[in-house]
Amino acid sequence: MTFSLHEKKIWVAGHRGMVGSAVVRALSRENCEILTVDRKSLDLTRQDQVHDWLAVHKPHAVVLAAAKVGGIMANNQYPADFLYDNLMIETNIIHSSYKTGVEKLLFLGSSCIYPRNCPQPIKEEYLLTDKLEPTNEWYAIAKIAGIKLCQAYSKQHGCNFISAMPTNLYGIGDTYSFENSHVIPALIMKIDKALKEQENEVEIWGTGIPRREFLYADDLAEALVFLLKNYSDPAPINIGCGEDVSIADLAMIVAQTIGFNGNFRFNTEKPDGTPRKLLDVTRLKELGWVAKTSLEAGLKYAYQDYISRYGINK
Repeated sequence: MTFSLHEKKIWVAGHRGMVGSAVVRALSRENCEILTVDRKSLDLTRQDQVHDWLAVHKPHAVVLAAAKVGGIMANNQYPADFLYDNLMIETNIIHSSYKTGVEKLLFLGSSCIYPRNCPQPIKEEYLLTDKLEPTNEWYAIAKIAGIKLCQAYSKQHGCNFISAMPTNLYGIGDTYSFENSHVIPALIMKIDKALKEQENEVEIWGTGIPRREFLYADDLAEALVFLLKNYSDPAPINIGCGEDVSIADLAMIVAQTIGFNGNFRFNTEKPDGTPRKLLDVTRLKELGWVAKTSLEAGLKYAYQDYISRYGINK
């Protein structure tokens, strides 16, 4: 069942984040009206505010990209925040979308919802088949709850609420923080700093052995618009590029992008996280969508964005 975006009002919840801003860029190429609201005007953790805003603005569709996100350190330090804030945001938006008659909702899950020791590549049906990765279980549990909530509203009320599971993301508008960043922005910051300060060594957390799949955020946004139009199954669907890379090799590619020729020191006292995480994207490919931005090209865009936002010059 296709869903037309023609002259529809689409609310992008979380439009200031990396994913949300990419979705806004993708939707700007469609003949639709994009709705956004900042956190000063709408507290997504407040049910009454979310319901009232939806009742007034009446979007036809919602892309639920709003979330509290962070890397291993942030998840370890703030487990209550990651669980509570994400549960509140998704519950309020999903429930109020049902109550106010939203025609379609797309919820953004995460590849971290899958068990730590999944067979590779990870199929959608592996969800809830084993234990989660301890370093991000709080965020994962919240995301699993959001997926199941969409399925519950679909089953009980016939809502066209779908869920997509993106792999690890990076790109324009990423979060750069030595404490809260994911691996790619953390590497960009560390390696760029080493280059500027003429240091010959960069510390990398963990062994460098774990393998990860990375998807450019604007590719994800294109996939989400595609799913809005063409996917209505309550079963969650993976979004990725279908290829992975070791953290050690990733560090080398980032170094080449930035122009750093020094060495890496792997701090094995820091956690590795999940050994490998590669999504099976067969279902998405069969629907007709594949990622188009290579890791090398995407990292160049991401680094250019980092330079432009923080006034950093080589």
